[in-house]
Amino acid sequence: MLESLTSLFYGFTIALQPHNLFYCFIGVTMGTLVGVLPGIGPTATIALLLPATFTLNPISAIIMLSGICYGAMYGGSTTSILLNLPGEASSVVTCFDGYQMARQGRAGAALGISAFGSFIAGTFSVFGLILLAPTLADFAVRFGPPEYFALMVMGLTVVAYLARKSMAKALMMAILGILLGCIGLDPITATPRFTFGMLELADGIGIAPVVMGLFGIAEVLENLGVLGKADVFAEKIKGLFPNREDWKRSIGPLARGSLLGFFLGLLPGVGAIVPQFLSYALEKKLSRHPERFGNGAIEGVAAPEACNNAAVGGTFIPLLSLGIPSTAMTAILLGALMIYGLTPGPLLIKNSPDLFWGVIASMYLGNLMLLILNLPLIPLWVRVLKIPYSYLSCFIILFCLIGAYSLNNSTTDIYVAVVFSLVGLLLKKFSFEPAPLVLAFVLGPLLETALRRSLILSDGSVLIFLQRPISAAFILFSVVVLVAPLFSQIRLGRGLSEED
Repeated sequence: MLESLTSLFYGFTIALQPHNLFYCFIGVTMGTLVGVLPGIGPTATIALLLPATFTLNPISAIIMLSGICYGAMYGGSTTSILLNLPGEASSVVTCFDGYQMARQGRAGAALGISAFGSFIAGTFSVFGLILLAPTLADFAVRFGPPEYFALMVMGLTVVAYLARKSMAKALMMAILGILLGCIGLDPITATPRFTFGMLELADGIGIAPVVMGLFGIAEVLENLGVLGKADVFAEKIKGLFPNREDWKRSIGPLARGSLLGFFLGLLPGVGAIVPQFLSYALEKKLSRHPERFGNGAIEGVAAPEACNNAAVGGTFIPLLSLGIPSTAMTAILLGALMIYGLTPGPLLIKNSPDLFWGVIASMYLGNLMLLILNLPLIPLWVRVLKIPYSYLSCFIILFCLIGAYSLNNSTTDIYVAVVFSLVGLLLKKFSFEPAPLVLAFVLGPLLETALRRSLILSDGSVLIFLQRPISAAFILFSVVVLVAPLFSQIRLGRGLSEED
């Protein structure tokens, strides 16, 4: 513990450097703006700004991109409370009671408890990250190629199992993502694969154009004509600081939401949306007056807002300590680390302590910035919300295309972004989730490399994955996750046949 605190102090000496503070401020401000504006999420924004960070040192770049992640969680509540429209997908539950509080003239209290709750949960997740990430990294040092392969397989199967819609469709997306990750040169023999004779595809497809198309342009095209000029419910917002009664009713939900969100954020594929719903349901179950939920209960704002911010901190633990992304957002951060020449995983803490501890310290400073900035800037966000979406959409698409081109100064990346924007529209139309595709796309090359190294070690025997205890446990868990839904369907089918 003492060693971690010493390392954290070292992280603050890095994060408090003027240029790192500046990029932290840029990140959290951009993240808040992204959260406020409906129609473009933090995933697309990180991909959009990724090319702009190539001239920065890796520490400043990751600090800025991380700031977008948790800044978006803050901003999403503003739109949910004032418009009844989640600016970011993970803020959907805040609409239930936040908008009702605004209708009752308590928009200020709702926004205030959201900001303070986000800060408390963000602080908790930072300390959780300090305690768990180094411990998990020390354990993962024992991992070889078989363990990494099994771990990534388990991560992808859990993502598919926890898919909000169909598990089969999520698995299809994961397989498609792995296939897309195979485009380019073979990592062992350097033989071109799936390039169709195009030199532009020899290095594979970039993560940024794919994500800009799937999450940026596709989201804009889907919302075009649906989102018009925002009708902000509250013009003048008063009473931004919750009163004593508000705090009394919110302390318990804030603590439970922070704990639940943080530990659920550790799981691959959970993200911040599922914990929000679970947190809301838990508070409604524990409340002495459950009928108040949905009618302006401040607990219904405090718990989910704390939960989604804590979940973001939780997702950084498998990313930084194992090199395994658990959401599409962290998948892009993983890609960014690889582009900067850093090796994600347990050796990141040992080889790049300045990056690891600097980013963690910046997360606390970023949450403090958000608390100081968010409440005074609410009138500004209200004005931004009045801009017609048709105007904003043009700039969003333009910036996405410019960002795709600037990655390699190649028109091929523009074509990739456009193609995947159409793919994204089709996925939304037929209820396929793009997140498993992005996770598998990023993990695919790592998965293949670990598999082939394992087979080289075992002279081609797949039994190596079952002969080593850790990899065997991961593989067994993956099989159970895949088979469990089949048994539940068989049982359901038997139940229906008995009724007939």
